[in-house]
Amino acid sequence: MGRGRAKAKQTKVARELKYHSPNTDLAALQRELSGSGKSDHDFDDDYKEYVDDDEDDDADDPDDWAPRAR
Repeated sequence: MGRGRAKAKQTKVARELKYHSPNTDLAALQRELSGSGKSDHDFDDDYKEYVDDDEDDDADDPDDWAPRAR
């Protein structure tokens, strides 16, 4: 029985967002879209010591996982 009030509030909020959009800072949007040329991938990887970079590891050989012929 309480869904009518919740639906009315959602409809009111949706109508408000549709017809009354907030003021947009177009200069900030242009700066964000143009980018600063810096990479966002400059971060410290806390798990770098746990990564296995050895490509010649025989443990990852798919033939080791195949069932043995009888």
